Amino acid sequence: MKATHLLITGLVQGVGFRDWLETQARRLGLDGWVRNVGHDTVEALIAGDADAVEECALACRRGPPLARVETIIDNIADPPAEPGFFKRPSQAERA
Repeated sequence: MKATHLLITGLVQGVGFRDWLETQARRLGLDGWVRNVGHDTVEALIAGDADAVEECALACRRGPPLARVETIIDNIADPPAEPGFFKRPSQAERA
């Protein structure tokens, strides 16, 4: 199993990025979560088969049609404690 933590910045809020990523991750059979974290950033944890994780991370570089991804920080992570892929509540903007 491979797990990666993504911080995706750009025009990624208000464009359906979280719904789109949830659909992609479930289609690929991945576990994890996605949420908005403020400052035009979406955070995600994706875990599962290494090829599926790579495919999903690559797709995040494009995002849904209305998104404009500027950067992605991709770090090795521990897999999530629970199975399935979920949208988490948005995190309050950081000062």
